[in-house]
Amino acid sequence: MPKAKSNIEIKNKRASFDFEFLETFQAGICLSGTEIKSIRAGKASLVDSYCYFVGNELFVKNMHVAEYHWASAWGKHDPKRDRKLLLNRKELTKLHRGVKEKGLTIVSVKLYIADNGYAKLLIALAKGKKEYDKRATIKEKDIRREMERS
Repeated sequence: MPKAKSNIEIKNKRASFDFEFLETFQAGICLSGTEIKSIRAGKASLVDSYCYFVGNELFVKNMHVAEYHWASAWGKHDPKRDRKLLLNRKELTKLHRGVKEKGLTIVSVKLYIADNGYAKLLIALAKGKKEYDKRATIKEKDIRREMERS
């Protein structure tokens, strides 16, 4: 029997404003116990989250997954713990090379539930925008909004 289509999609809106995405990757996440239930309930946040390397492994830091309300005392998880990301070796080496360049970082863009029922994190190799780039982005959004109104 096919699984029901999930509409859980948690976005990091600030990331697209602060960064220019060069390349995106889809990564699995190592979750423990009740974390997947909280994500399916939409109780997660990607604000100020970023990715970093420890050896050859990639972790996401500051991703907040709220404690599951119905969990018992021993089953609860730490909401702000670092979570390991699952990528293949080719993608990891590409990201590792990119991070070594000056001015590039890995940011989390979107957290969602895939068709197979697993939680996935869309991450991007990104370059920080300057102040004038941000102003240009705001101007483009305003122009687009005005055109839609008329």
